[in-house]
Amino acid sequence: MKLEPIYAEILSVRIIPNVDPMLAKQFNLSPSQRSLGLFTITMDDVGVTALDEATKKADVEVAYAHSFYAGADHSSGPLSGEFMGVVAGPDPDEVKSAMEVIHQVVDGQAYFEALDDEQSHSLYAHVVSRTGSFLSKEAGVEQGGAIAYLIAPPLEATYGLDAALKASDVELACFYGPPTETNFGGGLLTGSQSSCMAAADAFRQAVIDVASHPVRS
Repeated sequence: MKLEPIYAEILSVRIIPNVDPMLAKQFNLSPSQRSLGLFTITMDDVGVTALDEATKKADVEVAYAHSFYAGADHSSGPLSGEFMGVVAGPDPDEVKSAMEVIHQVVDGQAYFEALDDEQSHSLYAHVVSRTGSFLSKEAGVEQGGAIAYLIAPPLEATYGLDAALKASDVELACFYGPPTETNFGGGLLTGSQSSCMAAADAFRQAVIDVASHPVRS
């Protein structure tokens, strides 16, 4: 089965050059973090991946990253999508650089893969070759390691994670037990880059197997 990429769409973006102190307090910003970059996107895991990449390319940290309940199809408004991310930096230039990186990742580097022609059934099997500060903290690992970021619908994700863990020398660093806010599931696996690639391939094949033969035990 050939899987077609499904790209996310950034729905809204704003930069706050000098954030109000009361709002800064709510985001637990340090005194040096005076500027914010905000965006919403149609796919949460792509947004997370983009945020992590931004922490490697600009002097920013992730101040906020949350998925919205039930996903983009049930969002609160036309610009909400299913995820909102916020980066914090010392000045608008660093935040703008971070937002450029986020656009680059979303436009062509990270994407879901469709399991059907309608693109209603999909998976995310993305390997981050070198983590930034955000995913390193999420996975509880040192910055700069490799991660297999694996997401699928609930049963597919659980079955796929088992296959991924058995396929190569990786560890389950973070488990997203289904259902998540967007009714998916999955996890972050750590290991060498080659091991993460093998795990992602095994995950993908296991999810394809479920999609192709859903009621076969």
